[in-house]
Amino acid sequence: MRAARLARKLEALTQSYWELRYDFTRLRSQVARLDPEAAPPAEEAAAPAETVSFVSLASMKKKG
Repeated sequence: MRAARLARKLEALTQSYWELRYDFTRLRSQVARLDPEAAPPAEEAAAPAETVSFVSLASMKKKG
């Protein structure tokens, strides 16, 4: 029972993570459209570009 409860909690946290990441990216692009001349913050400019893309939760469903 404990393992099942932890698995559900992990699944909920994973879903929340991806939803927040998606919202963050969407909001960042909206801000960029509002002020296209603004330079990105120093930490983003110095960091290498990430190649993480959105993965829908439906594609991550367990098959059995």
